[in-house]
Amino acid sequence: MQHVNVKIFAEPAEGLDARAAIPVFHRWIQTNVCPELLIDVVDYAHVPVGPGVMLIGHEANYSLDNARNRLGLLYNRKAQRDGAPRENLEAAYEAARAAAGRLEREPEFAGKLKFSSAEVEITLNDRLLYPNDDATWNSLRGDFEAFFDGIFGAGNYTVARDAGPLERFRIQGVKSR
Repeated sequence: MQHVNVKIFAEPAEGLDARAAIPVFHRWIQTNVCPELLIDVVDYAHVPVGPGVMLIGHEANYSLDNARNRLGLLYNRKAQRDGAPRENLEAAYEAARAAAGRLEREPEFAGKLKFSSAEVEITLNDRLLYPNDDATWNSLRGDFEAFFDGIFGAGNYTVARDAGPLERFRIQGVKSR
């Protein structure tokens, strides 16, 4: 499984300005805090319900993303990665989780930004390899269930898939209360 995007949603935060991520992401480039080669920072915060502030990397991008009007940390794996599908899901999730935790601890966001551990969105960013159809879901279902079992516990979550044919293959796992 390649081109895995993982979004970890932020808990509602009043008055949070995504542009505060700009100096943070520049520091991350300067101090090599991520395992990927980081290149640049791009400000799309002026785009309503958009990609927010992006940290562009060679192998992956990170962003404080507001797509579909839901703020979160988005990890977008662009480069191919060796490994079984579940391993690639877990690696992308761990990269996203580490970045979200790091962002919470940055002085610009300390006490203002908190990410939820109760919901994860996975998007496969390749419509050719992973069309958003039942065949793709059926072929990957076991890998996704094993992945969500690992982070939420077996039977402790629900999975929802956006089945729109014009959408990328996207599912959400939500921990049961």
